[in-house]
Amino acid sequence: VFGAPVTLASRAIAKRDDGSRGGREWILWAVHTPFARVVTHPLFAAAMFVGSLWAFYYTDLFRWTLYDHLGHEWMVAHFLISGYLFVQSLVGIDPVPLRYPYPFRLLTLIGVMAMHAFFGISIMMSSGLFVAEWFGSMGRTWGEAPLVDQYTGGGIAWSIGEIPTLILAITVAIQWSRTDERAQRRGDRHADRTGDAELEAYNAQLAQLAARDAREARLTR
Repeated sequence: VFGAPVTLASRAIAKRDDGSRGGREWILWAVHTPFARVVTHPLFAAAMFVGSLWAFYYTDLFRWTLYDHLGHEWMVAHFLISGYLFVQSLVGIDPVPLRYPYPFRLLTLIGVMAMHAFFGISIMMSSGLFVAEWFGSMGRTWGEAPLVDQYTGGGIAWSIGEIPTLILAITVAIQWSRTDERAQRRGDRHADRTGDAELEAYNAQLAQLAARDAREARLTR
């Protein structure tokens, strides 16, 4: 996400002037389609990020990725893309049609952290083995039983799996702070250029209001 692949491609790939579409034109077309506006929406990206875990492990998608190499490749691509879209909606550099203000980004992130933790707890509380005909028939003679491994995996998802989300929260907070600092510096530079014209105009308006109130007070007396 911090590599800003869309921005990098738009700057690095040569623009075509003959009316045809090259790599740069197709990328820019793709990011401006209605489909791109939907998948980059912060709520959609968050729902996809969390919902994918539940849909994957609690449906036959998990079984498909074990039995079919195509399913495994799909799993890798899907979680890579869903993770990219979610992080892009929070701290991305590439332009997107909609990006929430920083307070709403933190609230979204807190909600995702809670759902992710609940997902890990649900695995720990499962009494049955996922894809039992696969993991239960491996004939492994070392290590813990498959159900114990599954319980450990849920604990990892609940605890260690929250570390990247915590790093995201810290990053959002840092970006929020830097944005406020840049806004303050812009305001200071504008005040230097205009000689604090806005402040002087505001003070003059206050003086006019005070003079009007004084006149009205004298008239009432």
